Amino acid sequence: MLHNRPLPDTGFLRLSAILGPAGPIPVSKSTWWEGVRTGRYPQPLKLGPRVTVWRVEDIRALIETGAR
Repeated sequence: MLHNRPLPDTGFLRLSAILGPAGPIPVSKSTWWEGVRTGRYPQPLKLGPRVTVWRVEDIRALIETGAR
């Protein structure tokens, strides 16, 4: 968990590091996945059958635009 640590400059984040209370986006998992489905939130990358990540750059852009 990131707990008040800044986001890295590059790399990937798991959902637990993106969503609150540990992450910078204060929405529920169901709201997040609905936003991914509708295009409001960035699309994930699958690294394996049980590993889903998002690019840090995409999350930074989301935070900067203020989209919630």
